[in-house]
Amino acid sequence: MCGAQIEDDGLVNGHGCDALLRVEYTDKRFAPGAGDGLFKFSKWLPVARVLPGSSAPAAYKSETLAGKLGLDNLYVAFSGYWEEKSVFMSTCTFKECEAYAVLARFPAKPGNALVVASAGNTARAFTKVAGDNGIPLIVVIPEQNLSNLWLREKADCVRIIAAGEGCDYSDAISLAGALCGAGGFISEGGARNVARRDGMGTVMLSAAQAIGGAPDFYFQAVGSGTGAIAAWEANVRLVESGFAKKVASLQLSQNAPFLPIYKAWKAGAREIPAQDDREAKSQIDQIAAGVLSNRNPPYAIGGGLYDALAAASGDMWAVTNGEIASAQRLFEESEGCDICPEAGAALASLIQAKQAGRISKRDVILLNVTGGGYKRAAAVAAEAAMAGTRHLEADIIVPYGDITDGKKIEALAKKIKSEYFS
Repeated sequence: MCGAQIEDDGLVNGHGCDALLRVEYTDKRFAPGAGDGLFKFSKWLPVARVLPGSSAPAAYKSETLAGKLGLDNLYVAFSGYWEEKSVFMSTCTFKECEAYAVLARFPAKPGNALVVASAGNTARAFTKVAGDNGIPLIVVIPEQNLSNLWLREKADCVRIIAAGEGCDYSDAISLAGALCGAGGFISEGGARNVARRDGMGTVMLSAAQAIGGAPDFYFQAVGSGTGAIAAWEANVRLVESGFAKKVASLQLSQNAPFLPIYKAWKAGAREIPAQDDREAKSQIDQIAAGVLSNRNPPYAIGGGLYDALAAASGDMWAVTNGEIASAQRLFEESEGCDICPEAGAALASLIQAKQAGRISKRDVILLNVTGGGYKRAAAVAAEAAMAGTRHLEADIIVPYGDITDGKKIEALAKKIKSEYFS
C-alpha cells in the first residue's frame, strides 16, 4: 500500500497500486444522526447526496436463539424486511446498504450508465435503488441466477444483460468489464468501490450502537468477502474514534464443496490457487447459498480479505447444505423471521464454533444476517393488493463464447447504447 491520497469524484476506484482505497473522513467521531435510514451514518459514508427510501440494518440482542445456543451476549445484525425490527429492505438483502451508498456517491449527471456485475442479491438491490432514483444502470448477471432477480417492476433506466448458459458469477464479472472497455460505460468497481464497502460497513456501525462498542467475534458467510472487509474497516474506524476498544475477530464461512477462500486461508496462502473452471462450476452448482460463488474474490489484494482476516485474528469455516438448512430453521423457529441461505451459513459456522469451544458463553458475538424476511415482504405485498414480485427477464443474453470476442462485445455495447441509453 503506497499511502497516496486521491480526491474523490464519485467514480475513482483505483490509483495504480494493487491495494484497496479507503476513505479518510474529516469527522473522526462516531456520531450517527437521527432517523432509521442508512444515511444516519452519512458522516462515515462517501456520499454526495441522500437518496430516499433506505433502511439501516437492525441490530438487537437475541434472547431465544441465544438461549438455545448457550450464549449470554449474542447480537444479531439483521438486513431484510422485518416490521417489528423497523427494517424495510424490500429486496431482503444487506446489498441495499451498498446500493444506496454507491448510487448516492455516483455523480447525479454521470454522462453514461453504471455497470454492476452480480450473482443475484447485488443485482436486485441496485436494480431497485437505481430504478427508484432514475439512475442509468446496466446489471450483468449469470442467466442461471436470474431467479434471484425478483422485483415488483424494473424501471426503464435499468437494463439486464445475462451471461448465458454455463456462465457463473466470474463470467458475469468478465462480461461487465468487457462492456465497460468497449462501450465506455462506467464500472461500479466491486470491492474497490469505497462506497460499497462503507455502505456495508453500516452493519458494524448499527451493531456498535446496540452493543455500546465492538463485539468479540463477528460471524458472516462470504462469497467475495467484501462485506467482511467492510465490517473490519468500520471496526477500525470505531477504535480510532474511541467508541470501541477492540477489533472483532472475523469468523467467516463458505458453503462446501465450493471453498476457495477457506482452503487458501487454512493453507496459510495469501494467493488463492488456480482452480479448473469445470471443477469450480460443478462445485458451485452443488451449493445451497448460490450467491457465495465468486471464483476471484478480493483476497490477496492489499487491504483485502487476507489482510482483514490476519489483522482481526480471524478464521474460516466450511458448512454443508444440510447445516445451512438446519440453521435457517433454527433461526426462524427461535427469532420468528425467515433468513436466506447465506445467513444460514453464518449461523451454521457459529454453531460449529460453539461446539468446538472456540467461543465461550460470555463472549460478545455478532451474527450478520445478511438477508431475510422474504415471507414477510411477500405477505405485505399481498395484503396491499399489489401485483407482487416477479422474476425479471434479461434484455439481452450473451453466449459464453461471445464474452471474449472483442468484435461481438463492441457490437453489443453499441446496441445497448443506441437502443437503451440514446
